[in-house]
Amino acid sequence: MELKRVVITGLGAVTPLGNDVNRFWQGLVSGANGAGPITHFKAEAFRTHFACEVKGFDPKDYFDRKEGRKMDRFTQYAMVAADECIADSGFEMGELSPHRVGVIWASGIGGFTTFENELIDYAANPANPRFNPFFITKVIPNMASGLISIKHGFMGINFTPVSACASGTNAIADAFNYIRLGKATAILSGGSEAAISQAAFGGFNAMRALSTRNDDPSKACRPFDKDRDGFVMGEGAGALFLEERAHALARGAKIYAEVVGCGFAADAYHISATHPEGLGAKWAMQDALDDAGLTVADVDYLNAHATSTPVGDISEAKAIADLFAGQLDQLHISATKSMTGHLLGGAGAIEGVASVLAIHHDQIPPTINLDNIDPELPEGLQLTPNKAVSKTVEVAMSNTFGFGGHNAIALFKKHR
Repeated sequence: MELKRVVITGLGAVTPLGNDVNRFWQGLVSGANGAGPITHFKAEAFRTHFACEVKGFDPKDYFDRKEGRKMDRFTQYAMVAADECIADSGFEMGELSPHRVGVIWASGIGGFTTFENELIDYAANPANPRFNPFFITKVIPNMASGLISIKHGFMGINFTPVSACASGTNAIADAFNYIRLGKATAILSGGSEAAISQAAFGGFNAMRALSTRNDDPSKACRPFDKDRDGFVMGEGAGALFLEERAHALARGAKIYAEVVGCGFAADAYHISATHPEGLGAKWAMQDALDDAGLTVADVDYLNAHATSTPVGDISEAKAIADLFAGQLDQLHISATKSMTGHLLGGAGAIEGVASVLAIHHDQIPPTINLDNIDPELPEGLQLTPNKAVSKTVEVAMSNTFGFGGHNAIALFKKHR
C-alpha cells in the first residue's frame, strides 16, 4: 500500500524555560537555564536539592477549582500544552469525522506525586483511611490522553505508550505510523511528566543518578562535560499535532516540518545502564534512517538524549560517532536537557518540539555548561557548546533512551 505523508501543523509546550512554545524556543536559543532550588517539597534531607521546575504555572489560570483538583500535575501540563498545540494548528473539529482524530500521549510515571501524597496521608492515619475519590484517575498514566480527547471530542485512536524516558518519542512515532497507514487523519501527540517529588528524588538519589551540585544548580546539568555528575530532573509537557499532509494542504494549514521516519531497538543489556558501546542506540538511529529512505549525510542536526550521566553520554557519543563516521563535520549535535533538565517520559516530546523548531527557524540550540569536553568522548563531534548556531536544517534527528534498554528515534524534515 502507498503510505501517507505526515506533517506537523501545531506545537505546544509547558517547560522549565517557559509555558508556551515561543518562550520555550527563546529560552533554548539564548542558552537559558531552568534549574533552581526545589519548591514542590522540602528537599534539604535529600542528596539533591534542585530541579528544573515549571515556573509561574497556576492551575487556576487554566482550570476551575473543581476541575483542576481532579488532575495530577502531569495531566494539567498535558492539557495546557495540548490546548496551545490545537489552537496553533488551526484545526477545527468540524473538518473531520471525530473518529478520524486521535490522541497518543505519553508519560513514563503518570501521577507519581498524587500517589505519594495519598500514601503519606494514609500512613499518618491508617486506622481511618480516607482516599481521594479521584486518586486512581489522577494516577494512571493514560488519563492525560483520555481527558484531552474528552475536552476536544477526538474519538479516534487513543492510548498511552510507556517506555520510560523513550515514551514521548514512542508517542510521536505511533502517531506517525497510524496516520501514514491511514488509520487516522490527525493525531495530537506528545508527553508530559511531573515527578519532582520526595519518592522520585529518594529513588534516583539511591541509584546515584542525580547531580548533587547543590552549590551551583545552574551548572549542574552539563552533558558531555568531563565534570558532569548526573542528570537534573525536569517537568512539563510537549505537544505536536500530526496530520496527513494532503488534509493539511487542503485546509491551508501552516506546516512546521514533515515526519519522515522512526526507529527502535532494545539494548538487551541492563535495567538502567545503556549499552557501553551504544549498540541499541546505533541500530535505532539506522532503523529511522532506513525508514525515511535517508542516509547519515542527510542529517543536519541531532538532538541527543545526553542526560549528563557519566556512562550514558559516552555510550550515545560512541553510537553517533560510529554511525556518522565520515560525516561528523556536517552534523551539529546538542543536548537541550542542559537547559530543561530531564523530563523522563516527556523528554522526547519537548525535544521533538525543539527539533521541529530547529528546522523551522534554521537554528541549532546550544549545549550549555559544556566548558571542558570529556576527553573520553570520540573525536570530531560538533556538540554546539554554549551558543546557538545558525544553520540551514533540512533534517533533524531526535534521540531518546529509557530504563530497560528502550531506544526510540524520530526523524523530521523541512517540508517541501
